[in-house]
Amino acid sequence: MSAPYGKALELAKELVSNQTLSSQSLYVMASPIGNLADISLRALYVLQMMDFIACEDTRHTQSLCRSYGLEFPASKWIAVHQHNELEGAQKVIQALSSGAKVAYLSDAGTPGVSDPGSRLVSACTAQGFRVVPIPGPSSVTALISASGVHAGDDQSFIFLGFLSPKTQLRAQQIQSIAAEPRCQIILEAPHRILDLAKALELLEERLVSIGRELTKQFESIHRLPARELLGWLEGDANRQKGEFSILIHPSPERSSEGLVDFKVLGLLLEHLPLKTAVSLTTQITGQAKKVVYAEALRLKSNAEDEAADQAW
Repeated sequence: MSAPYGKALELAKELVSNQTLSSQSLYVMASPIGNLADISLRALYVLQMMDFIACEDTRHTQSLCRSYGLEFPASKWIAVHQHNELEGAQKVIQALSSGAKVAYLSDAGTPGVSDPGSRLVSACTAQGFRVVPIPGPSSVTALISASGVHAGDDQSFIFLGFLSPKTQLRAQQIQSIAAEPRCQIILEAPHRILDLAKALELLEERLVSIGRELTKQFESIHRLPARELLGWLEGDANRQKGEFSILIHPSPERSSEGLVDFKVLGLLLEHLPLKTAVSLTTQITGQAKKVVYAEALRLKSNAEDEAADQAW
């Protein structure tokens, strides 16, 4: 048993052993994205109780398990990765059909989130088998929590994952990112980070938070305008190393009601019905409709008061 995690394994059994693990179930398990200590006690217990371990890379996951003092024979491993996911899913289904409990892990983070796993889950669900999530570390939520994102009443965000490596399609995706006022999150590999940073210059002053090597020894999180991102990366070669998560902050119009310039709304109200003016202003500014509507009512009321004063 691994000395550093021996107590964790014992504690996992003590705290989680009263929870029933059903047979003929696929346990979709999140694994650490860098820091081994981020493994949950529940995950450690579930791993110990599995009949089979399916994973993206058997060598990587074997090494991960050994770090926790867990050793499994070769007969328990099933490889399920992006190149064989449908074929691997059939092996998992065969194991489940025999009454087995199977865990599935991707190399880091949560299966099915920019990692293999979604086809496996769909195939198992289609056969009527239960799928049980074992949640854990996520670069997406980690970066959101440390970025100070504030979008008023709207806390929604869009997860885009990895953009296309094809130049034309990637350019179209960047255009869509620029037009979307909500918070957006992108993942990127080190060999493409400079290309992404150059493409994101289209966002100009819009803030981005770049998270590098999250949860690892050389973790860094930096916030700056999009137009400065490329220069910041090129300023130190070490900043270009590791795995990246990039958070596009909400557009200023969306993140603070006080920053919205309602001159457009005022002009439209002079020539159009209130509902039409509100709809157009919402499309132009990206601001929440209820905020625009409230301002429209205020402007209309002020105009009526001024007209009454003049008539008086």
